[in-house]
Amino acid sequence: MSGICDGRVVIVTGAGRGIGREHALEFAKQGAKVVVNDLGTGPGGDGRSGGPALEVVEEIRDLGGRAVANSDDVADWEGAERLVKVALSAYGRLDVLVNNAGFLRDRMLVSMTEQEWDEVIRVHLKGHFLPLRHAGAHWRERAKADGPVDARVINTSSGAGLLGSVGQGNYAAAKAGIAALTQVAAAELGRYGVTVNAIAPAARTRMTEEVFAATMARPEGGFDAMDPANVAPLVAWLGSAASAHVTGRVFEVEGGVVSLADGWRHGPRVDRGARWEPAEIGEAVAKLLSEAADPEPVYGA
Repeated sequence: MSGICDGRVVIVTGAGRGIGREHALEFAKQGAKVVVNDLGTGPGGDGRSGGPALEVVEEIRDLGGRAVANSDDVADWEGAERLVKVALSAYGRLDVLVNNAGFLRDRMLVSMTEQEWDEVIRVHLKGHFLPLRHAGAHWRERAKADGPVDARVINTSSGAGLLGSVGQGNYAAAKAGIAALTQVAAAELGRYGVTVNAIAPAARTRMTEEVFAATMARPEGGFDAMDPANVAPLVAWLGSAASAHVTGRVFEVEGGVVSLADGWRHGPRVDRGARWEPAEIGEAVAKLLSEAADPEPVYGA
């Protein structure tokens, strides 16, 4: 098996099913050696099983590729550290980290429990930070010893994180945090030769096929725009040597569409040259709003 990722070593978290599984398979098809990480939990985050990760490993090996399984919890400090060590032990290096693991606890804000908030923030946001932190430390050491590396991180944000989504306050906050984390990591790790980008995918997974049943339904024929396999080509390219000039970016991907998402920017401004009086602020804000583009609508609003 050979392609644009020949010889590269790739970790994919949450790779037992859905989008992560397709990432792992595509990287293998493109010549990468893959560490398939997955807790193997049920749709509600319950239970643990090494089965899903092992199944993907077997698929890759049947295709002629190389892969090993890992079932560590990426939102646990020691678990994320072990995950990085698995790649180094199995293949002697690490070139690409794809942070993909996550689940949902959807609820309107006034009905959401503290546990539902904490669990989603932990799995998505902390589950991105910890593998990134341990991989980044490894690449820093390599860069100090041997010069800049040629490494990649691809994080997984969401349209909910970019625009907001009614009933998903915890998930949207976590995914927005991931977009900001991506920008910070790109700035901090660039000196070591690491690029950091994020995707905001739309595809059929266990998290979406029930909540958005009509949109995610398989078509009777023709192109299946919601097939999670459609997301993987962009991620494989971002993990390749060819993407070295791209960092700190967020890409939306759905079906055959790839677009670049622009985040917060400095907009219209007024400068009084002195401290504002509260009664004068309203007129200033009205002027700013009249000069600014309308915000994109929140999903579900």
